[in-house]
Amino acid sequence: MDLLKAMSVFVRVVELGSLTAAAKAFDLSPTMVGNYLQALESRCGAQLVHRTTRKQKISAFGQTYYERCVEILGLIDDTEQLALDHLAKPSGRLRVTAPVVFTNECLIPALADYHERYPEIKLDIVATDGLADLFDEGFEAAIRIGALANPLAVARPLAPYRLVLCAAPAYVDAHGAPATPHALGEHQCLTYAYPPRSEWYAAQPEWTLHGPRGPVSVPVDGRLKIDNAEALRRAALRGLGIAMLPSMLILGDLGEGRLIEVLPDFAAPERSMNLLYLQERQKSPKLRSFTEFVVERFGANTSARQTLPTASAPGRTK
Repeated sequence: MDLLKAMSVFVRVVELGSLTAAAKAFDLSPTMVGNYLQALESRCGAQLVHRTTRKQKISAFGQTYYERCVEILGLIDDTEQLALDHLAKPSGRLRVTAPVVFTNECLIPALADYHERYPEIKLDIVATDGLADLFDEGFEAAIRIGALANPLAVARPLAPYRLVLCAAPAYVDAHGAPATPHALGEHQCLTYAYPPRSEWYAAQPEWTLHGPRGPVSVPVDGRLKIDNAEALRRAALRGLGIAMLPSMLILGDLGEGRLIEVLPDFAAPERSMNLLYLQERQKSPKLRSFTEFVVERFGANTSARQTLPTASAPGRTK
């Protein structure tokens, strides 16, 4: 016998006043309702309802038992609702990894809005340009630039990661601005040292630019190679050379003239960027809250792709 079902049937018999009415409420036959009632009475060892062909009357024990059943079923309903509320309301700790520049320039500034919307979420963010493993390292979400390495992960596209070729006015004044991509070989090019767990780690220093006649790839070299985009930016600001930097990192520098775009007719590449998570974790309310927020704020179809200032490199060429 399903005890909880039998209790529910008994409560409805008492409240509706007849087995027939209770049967209609549960979409059961009157015989089945009677069977539930008899099974419950047998279990209790006492009659719950005095029944005749014309009427029924709850017994004294039945009244006490009815009140206890109402209390028990109410507690079960409350417990079920508590579980549903927990599932529906995002809460708990979420472990996320994202590229350093995106974390600093985009994600962190947006977190005030995220936490205002989801105050019970606690975020653990690991900012790294290496490829962390979602499963082995316990990450529930990862923002990645470039090729998707995990075929089991769900990918939500974000606005592309755009790069800009730039230099400080002092460098251009001292050395001139390259007139063509191939002229970069005559300049100090500040290059990025990719971490070991990166798809570009083994690549030779080479910049690919897209011009009026298509892509042009140019080997580059210089006296400085750094594994941190912010440090590379600072080196460029000091006039140490030409750098290819993320647009999201240097928008302010370009707008205020601290850096100027080099070879403006040749666009640096855009790299795909995606928010990844494992298929089996997608139903988690806390993960769903984060993915929906990030896609809403930085998705491929949003205004996250900011327009660069039109400042270009003035002066002479070399």
